[in-house]
Amino acid sequence: MSDAETLFERIIAGEIPSEKVYETETTFAFRDIQPQARVHVLVVPKKRYRNVAELAAADPQLLSDVLTTAAKVAELEGIAESGYRVVFNTESDAGQTVFHVHAHVLGGEQLGFFGRLAK
Repeated sequence: MSDAETLFERIIAGEIPSEKVYETETTFAFRDIQPQARVHVLVVPKKRYRNVAELAAADPQLLSDVLTTAAKVAELEGIAESGYRVVFNTESDAGQTVFHVHAHVLGGEQLGFFGRLAK
């Protein structure tokens, strides 16, 4: 992994403004600037791993923290009862553009299918 700071590390450090939703000792949650649903919050571990597979192998507790934060965000945003989606994009073909693992918490409306439809 490159030593260069990622966009998310700069957001966590407060160098780039964001709309913080929730923060713990190990995670930071903020609104996506290009929301794909009424509620679209990114949950980022403060320690950088490239993707969810790398995070799961290296630090399962931190992965648990990310998912616990995602559930808390859903509660704070009022979508825990109606339903929400948690998505991890892994690598470029899946749409990952920032290579610092992050979970997308999406909801607040009826969500459509994702991925390619079966033929």
